Amino acid sequence: MAEAKDRKAKEPDAALETLRHSASHLMAQAVLELYPGTRVGIGPAVENGFYYDFERDEPFTPEDLEAIERRMMELAAADQPIKKVVLPKEEAVRLFKEKGQDLKAELILEKGGESVSCFEQGGFVDFCLGPHVPSTGALKHFKLLSVSGAYWKGDEKKGRQLQRIYGTVFFKKEDLDAYLTMLEEARKRDHRRLGQELDLFSTSEDLGAGLVLWHPKGARVRAVIEQHWRERHWKGGYEILYTPHIGRETLWQTSGHLDFYKESMYAPMPIDEQNYYLKPMNCPFHIQIYKSRLRSYRDLPLRWAELGTVYRYERSGVLHGLLRVRGFTQDDAHIICTPGQIEDEILRVLDFSISILADFGFTDNKIDLSVRDPRNPAKYAGSDDMWREAEASLVKALASRGLAYERMEGEAVFYGPKIDIKIKDALGRLWQCTTIQFDFNIPERFDMTYVGEDGKEHRPYMVHRALLGSLERFFGVLIEHTNGAFPLWLAPVQARILPIAERHEAYAGTVDARLLAAGLRSEVDNRREKVGYKIRDAETHKIPLILVVGDREAAEDTVSLRVHTQGDRGVLTVSSFLEKVRKIIDNKSQTVDM
Repeated sequence: MAEAKDRKAKEPDAALETLRHSASHLMAQAVLELYPGTRVGIGPAVENGFYYDFERDEPFTPEDLEAIERRMMELAAADQPIKKVVLPKEEAVRLFKEKGQDLKAELILEKGGESVSCFEQGGFVDFCLGPHVPSTGALKHFKLLSVSGAYWKGDEKKGRQLQRIYGTVFFKKEDLDAYLTMLEEARKRDHRRLGQELDLFSTSEDLGAGLVLWHPKGARVRAVIEQHWRERHWKGGYEILYTPHIGRETLWQTSGHLDFYKESMYAPMPIDEQNYYLKPMNCPFHIQIYKSRLRSYRDLPLRWAELGTVYRYERSGVLHGLLRVRGFTQDDAHIICTPGQIEDEILRVLDFSISILADFGFTDNKIDLSVRDPRNPAKYAGSDDMWREAEASLVKALASRGLAYERMEGEAVFYGPKIDIKIKDALGRLWQCTTIQFDFNIPERFDMTYVGEDGKEHRPYMVHRALLGSLERFFGVLIEHTNGAFPLWLAPVQARILPIAERHEAYAGTVDARLLAAGLRSEVDNRREKVGYKIRDAETHKIPLILVVGDREAAEDTVSLRVHTQGDRGVLTVSSFLEKVRKIIDNKSQTVDM
């Protein structure tokens, strides 16, 4: 049976969150003692740690972070009591202004009520609701990690430029050590570094931030992903669509994007005295196809999918390699069906999504069920009955497959509840990919109808579904998950042939031709280098299969096989090699077992 857990029960441990928040105060106290005149912003606990924003003329250096950490250790060893202090609002404003903390005074002025909650430790006072640990002595196992830029209240245009120092803290030293080890491994696997080293993709300031250039090897992997995606969708009962990159203003007015999503859209382009917009989503285009002719209940369900490139404005400070970009290709799909078909279609798309994620090696997933906030029903489109029916359909699909899920109240979008599937990578990190999402809004806005068995017009149900999320982001996650060593079926170069000497180049070319004819992506390394160097280079570039050929191999129609990270795997005939490789590729195996 599926197990539903309330979001509150699954939030980060309250005690750990309190520890993290208290550590942010300890850091702010150390900063103000070491660098008088610094203005403090906010310092919350966040997932895996904490941060605090500071305004200071001089940038914090790595040496500064080391000094701050040392002072934090001294303050923790002093075991200073942390006490709550409640002040009248006017007195609190005056106190922080006298200390030169105008950012804090601004926050207090914005707060309602007559009194203000503050916390004090060792002469350091901070405006805060708490809670906190009893004393600084509880903060023993922490580490400052990095510093980055931030804007006051997140306002990139009007906000003041701040510096954000990140840190982490745990109750036990072994937990801190394990987390720092994971961070170091994540640094080694950073897709931006591997993308450059393996010549997969790049970005360019001349092109513009957040826009990705796919290099030949990266494009080859993308092409394999896309072809697999298309084949699975055709076999899964979907039809593939293609739609334009721009649409008229009236389209986005009808869809509601100009009302609810305009800040994430790019400026309009005047064409023939009408405004056009780059599309941030594919949905309105698919609806235009639906409305291009009269639809009957006999036509439904329709399952339409598209690898559609969309454009969304993201602040420059949040852009991050392939994981956060401004132009990306979304593997979008829309299921349009009758109310009576909805439960079967939800179950079908759930199975389909989990199956395709498994093709890429992602079998350990976390599932969230995002529903509306029952205390604020006015925030959501659609009737109570529609919401109850939609949620029940999602729950039934999860229960029928025995999938545990976390119920996330208030996390639904305004137009319907949704299932989110997060994949777990090799380091145990969760990445949001698949979304299965009801929509009560768009069918109504576009007056979508179908003719039912009774000959009357009815409103169809609509489900949005992104499976991989976006090709750019999924590729970035895949790079980090595999550490750039893609499974054989995805590798941009599956085999590299290494002739030992110049006289072996002709035979290497013959082997290469046979591999290419069999559908493998292979290449020959004809450089005038020693074979040991060529092997090391192939290993560095994470080539899965390395085929060394010399006099014996040429005479016997064989290859000496090396497998990436596994070393020498013996001599095989070319025919035997191709037979084994084909099975590994056809099975989408995540390892090379030869």
